[in-house]
Amino acid sequence: MIDKRLMGEAKKVRLYLALTISLGLCTGLLVILQAATLAKVISEVFLNHQTLSQVWNGLLLLLGVILLRALVSWLTEVIAQRAAAQIKSALRMQLLQHVLSLGPVHARGERTGELVNLMTEGVEALEDYFARYLPQVALAALIPLLILFFVLPIDLTSGIILLFTAPLIPFFMILIGKWADHLTKKQWDIMSRMSAHFLDVLQGLTTLKIFGRSKDQVRVIARISDDFRKTTLGVLRVAFLSALVLELLATISTALVAVALGLRLVYDRIPFQEAFFLLLLAPEFYLPLRNLGSQFHAAMAGVNAANRIFEVLDLPLPVTEGLGQQACPSNGQLHISWQNVSFTYSGTDQPALQECSFELLPGQVVALVGPSGAGKTTIAQLLLRFIEPSGGTMAVNGISLQQLGAADWRRQVAFLPQHPYLFYGTVAANIGLGRPEATLAEIEAAAKLAGADRFINELPQGYQTPVGEGGTRLSGGQAQRVAIARAFLKDAPLVILDEATTGLDPATEELVQEALSRLMRGRTVLLIAHRLSTIYQADHILVLDQGRVVEQGRHEQLLARQGLYHRLVTAYRGESA
Repeated sequence: MIDKRLMGEAKKVRLYLALTISLGLCTGLLVILQAATLAKVISEVFLNHQTLSQVWNGLLLLLGVILLRALVSWLTEVIAQRAAAQIKSALRMQLLQHVLSLGPVHARGERTGELVNLMTEGVEALEDYFARYLPQVALAALIPLLILFFVLPIDLTSGIILLFTAPLIPFFMILIGKWADHLTKKQWDIMSRMSAHFLDVLQGLTTLKIFGRSKDQVRVIARISDDFRKTTLGVLRVAFLSALVLELLATISTALVAVALGLRLVYDRIPFQEAFFLLLLAPEFYLPLRNLGSQFHAAMAGVNAANRIFEVLDLPLPVTEGLGQQACPSNGQLHISWQNVSFTYSGTDQPALQECSFELLPGQVVALVGPSGAGKTTIAQLLLRFIEPSGGTMAVNGISLQQLGAADWRRQVAFLPQHPYLFYGTVAANIGLGRPEATLAEIEAAAKLAGADRFINELPQGYQTPVGEGGTRLSGGQAQRVAIARAFLKDAPLVILDEATTGLDPATEELVQEALSRLMRGRTVLLIAHRLSTIYQADHILVLDQGRVVEQGRHEQLLARQGLYHRLVTAYRGESA
């Protein structure tokens, strides 16, 4: 089972693989030398009645060959493992970089657990393919030919038996392998689904407990685990059957050689030393083919994992990754202009944005308002360049946004979502994410501006206190202020706020709101607003409906028009009352 894509990866370590195959051939030569030496020593002792001192040199040679064979085998394994490790490392980095380049829009369409399983177990499954199966394919062809080269001049009959029985082993291996292919694919799919579901359960454990459904998920995981067990046992049954057939064929073929040699030895048609030498070589002739069969099923699992890996790698990158690299001429001031911008998500015919036009002036706070699904988040994603418009133009200070390098442009933007993500690490490291080269003094200054320094200093280790995955040691308000400190440290001229005070109690909301007011001062701000308290802060309001800007202006102007904005405000006031 040779996969073209995996062979392309193997070319990157062809020197290691060539060395592995060369050492394998050396092992084959040592096997032949070992068999010849052993046959000679036994012939001299039993037929010529030589003493230990007379065959001492032969025994020393035999010992040296055995030790050298063990050393070469060890070196072969080490080099093969190094080749596999290098490919796995490169492929894992390639996969990770590709997923990161695809961006959060793509990641939302994938199950996190499956991606994690792909980058860990999926890549690890390739080890047997590169370290064992691929070199063994070459050795399964070369070593039998090498042995035949020595066998045919000595005994044509034994050579013909070996030559005609050898193809039976790969034939049955492939025949049984096709049967196992379906089971192996099913096994990988179930394992990926199990990993994804288990991570979903862990991440949603609070919700499951609240609704009393945690035990139901235990049963679901048990069912998936049982499916995985049954599929794995099915694969093992086929693997054991394959091993049985291959061993049986090799044993019967060796027996044919032994019978042919024995009959001629009885009738004195072949010398004992040559017959014994050929008998010793017969099992070694089939050994590379049997080893290939034993690695075949592991290689099949690697190929199935690789198919999924290459599916992800074949996903086209967002066009942002291949666009211009011009630097952003901000000078601390950004003037953003949209003209007739449209966007449609893949897999749907309904546009998320339709000919959307507006301006963000330097230092202006602009609020996006509209019902759910109106296109507010899509505008933020476009501004962050996670996606590119299907029509229209976006310009920054008179330059098309598509002409700017994506990474350089994102350095000009600070984004505060409703639920900021805090990574596992110290509080200082999480704040420093906004500017990795920042000193501790700069991090502390940013925390003070965000109103976070007080609670940080009360933590057990202050700024060096580790916080868990997702900021589990911090409350929602504390995590939000850490994220605001991150934005202060980044000091970007454009700030995108996605209702950063959602879900906070009034006292905490007031603290966060004060920090946000300091953050917005002197910066261009796009505010995705859901509540009136944040809308009132805006200098300009854009009202979205079904992907279009249907109204825009100040709060009082929009209320006077008695349009969609008025209905939204009236509905909000009614809910508040």
